[in-house]
Formats: sequence, structure tokens, C-alpha cells
Amino acid sequence: MMKDKNKIGKILTGSVVPIMFLVISAIAIPLSRFTGTYLIDQVITRLVRNSFLVLSLLLPIMAGMGINFGMVLGAMAGQIGLIFITDWGIDGWQGLLLAGLVSTPISIGLGYFGGRVLNKAKGREMITSMMLGFFTSGNDQFFLLYLCGSIIPFKNANLILSREYGVRNAIDLPAAKGFDNLILLKIGGVSIPIGTFIIIGLICIFTIWFRKTKLGHDMRAVGQDMGVANSAGIPVEKTRIKSIIVSTVLAGYGQIIYLQNIGTLNTYNGADQAALFAAASLLVGGASVARATIPNAIFGTALFHLMFLVMPVAGKYLTGQAMIGEYFRMFFSYGVVTTALIIHSWKRQKDKEMERKSIRLEAQAKPK
Repeated sequence: MMKDKNKIGKILTGSVVPIMFLVISAIAIPLSRFTGTYLIDQVITRLVRNSFLVLSLLLPIMAGMGINFGMVLGAMAGQIGLIFITDWGIDGWQGLLLAGLVSTPISIGLGYFGGRVLNKAKGREMITSMMLGFFTSGNDQFFLLYLCGSIIPFKNANLILSREYGVRNAIDLPAAKGFDNLILLKIGGVSIPIGTFIIIGLICIFTIWFRKTKLGHDMRAVGQDMGVANSAGIPVEKTRIKSIIVSTVLAGYGQIIYLQNIGTLNTYNGADQAALFAAASLLVGGASVARATIPNAIFGTALFHLMFLVMPVAGKYLTGQAMIGEYFRMFFSYGVVTTALIIHSWKRQKDKEMERKSIRLEAQAKPK
């Protein structure tokens, strides 16, 4: 009986964040006055746009490294790939595939560097990966602002600033909607990009398959207990580096999918918010910094972006001021990560208390 109560308690504490945001969305939807068709269409668009990025966070969590805020390194690599294929004039899904190929070696190099740094900061991986993202962002801006057009030649003069070097602040992508238009289905005013959903399905299959490989089992062992994994002969630090490399490469692909859906590239700060929104989506889906699944990622992406969509409009109608509505959106989007992490810390403490209580009761029940 006590074990059943503990299981129920764990399920309830693990569902606090999704329930909280379901309630917020249920209140905000009627206040926003959006039609059901419009909401469904927008949620599908945002699901296609963001799911790949969120799914790229799963493997480092499995390896015990928490949420990889350093995924922005991969997002920057993806943007560099898109800038190059735009300069080369290659559009459509072929251009996007080439952008992925260009981003892959860059992502591998950045992922290896990030993994080495995070191995020096065991137990503080999340804050370290966040600082690592800021550091790499500066280098990325130096590369794009000074090297491109001067040392690295560009054929397309429209991409370069008037001083003849440095990439422009905003770029229209010729490969926009390359994956979305591959197989596009329209039902009652709702557009469903089947082609992009197939790609998202492939990363889900890859994640499931990867977990069953030897490297996947090694990552899980490292995530559970590094000391035990090391005693079992698993190369802990190499395994952690590999998890970050895979996550960074996938994040690069995810940023390409994200930007092809939008159609424009914000050159110098387009990747800055990628990790924050991806982490928020994952946590809203009921994941934690210690455990995350594919359903957490998909459900969380849909729920977070539904709230992100309706909150500013609901706030505008509620207060009569558009700025207050925008404040609502920023407050909830930035606050969700903090709230979810606090609840996760509380949940972990409650789980330990439940385990200790269960052990005491079992000890008392044993005949002396």
C-alpha cells in the first residue's frame, strides 16, 4: 500500500508543471478570442518549427548532464550552413540538406570543445553550458562580422554590408519552406507539413534506436552513477563528450528546420533564445533535468507554444494595453524554466523523503 502511495505521489509531483500550464492555457484561450482553426494551425506550425530543437536535448539528460544550454553552439553552426548555401544560391530542400552537411563538422568541433569544458565542471553543467553559449556567441559574431567577406570570399554582394565585409543583420533564405513544402497537406484551413513531420519522426526513431545501442546504455549508466559506471569500465568522460557532440549536431539540424520554417535569418542573435525556449518546452512537458522522454518533448512543445501564442493577446484584452500583453508572454516564457527547476528540486527532495519513509516502514514491519 505504501509503495502504491509513493508511486501516485511521484506521478502527481511530476505532473505539476504540465497541469499548471494546462490551466493557464485553458484560462487564456477564451480570453484571446482566437478561433479553433487558427489555434490548431498555429500550434502545428510551432510544433514543426521547434520540436527538432527540443528533441536534441534528450541525450545529454540521459547521460546525467542536465539540460544542454550549450545547444546554441549547434544552432550557430546551423546558421553558418544556411548563410553559405544562401551565398551559393542553392534553394529548396537540396539547399537545406547541404546546409546540414556544412554545419555537421562545425557542430562536431564545437560539441567536442563543449564536452571537454563540461567535463571540467561536473555537477555544474547547465550554468557552464549557458556561459559557454555566451562565449561562443562572441566568437560567432567575430567570424560573421569581420572574417566573412574579407578573408572568406562571398559571391552574393547582397549578403555583405556596405563596407564590403561582414554579413548583413537579416537575410531572406532562398531555401525557405524547403522541407515544409516537400509534402504539404491542407485540411479545412489548417496546413500540415508532412515532410517536416517525417523528419521529426526520424529523429524520434533515431533516439529510440540510440538508447538501445552500447553507447546509449553507457550514457544511461553514466547518468545514473558516474562512479559505478567508471568501475564497470565505461569511459565516463568520453561518453559524456559523445552525448554533447550528438546533441550539438542535432541542434544544428534543428536550427535549420526552425529557420526554413520562418524564412528569414537574424544573423547575430538568431540562436540566442534557442536553448531557453527549447528547455522551457521540455520542462513544460513534465521532464526534469534528470529524466526526459520523447512524449515530454512533443507535448511540452505544443503546450508551451500554445501558451506563448495566446498569453499576449489574452493580456491585451484583459488589461486593454498591448504592452502588458507582451509582458505576460515574456514573464511566462522566462519564468517557466525557473518554476520548473524549483519544482524539480522540490520533487527530488520529496522523492528522497518518500524512499526513506518506505525503508523505515519496511524495517519496522520485519519480524525481530
